[in-house]
Amino acid sequence: MTLVKFKSPRLPWYDTMFTDLLGTDRLFTKDFLLDDKWVPAMNIKETDENFVIDVAVPGFSKKDFNVVIENGVLHIAAEREAKKEETAENFTRKEFNYNGFTRSFTLPENVNEDEKIKANYKNGILNIVLTKLPADVLTHKRVIEIE
Repeated sequence: MTLVKFKSPRLPWYDTMFTDLLGTDRLFTKDFLLDDKWVPAMNIKETDENFVIDVAVPGFSKKDFNVVIENGVLHIAAEREAKKEETAENFTRKEFNYNGFTRSFTLPENVNEDEKIKANYKNGILNIVLTKLPADVLTHKRVIEIE
């Protein structure tokens, strides 16, 4: 059950008829196929010593990425621009394509933000390794005397 029904005024009546009948909202609409909010697939794995984040982003290069930790939040962003120009006798055709994404994750307390974060990009996979703090550093024990 949905609280708000999506209806696009740009769609012809027959497109909305199928979405209303089948209850699929945006499955068969043109907006679904042309959605500009692309989010890459990610895997996050925790080991004893670190967290490993793998992001599947084929077609990008190393210079397209921006990975930043700020106030306990890991920001991963990428943007690329592709230009293609074809010139023939009587015409010139230019195509521009922009693609990008942004993801943010709140880091757990046991991530060592001060140590250098290792990141590499190979074969379409961005790999980020975040080192954990030792367990004894996380346990802050303080004895309080009763007066």
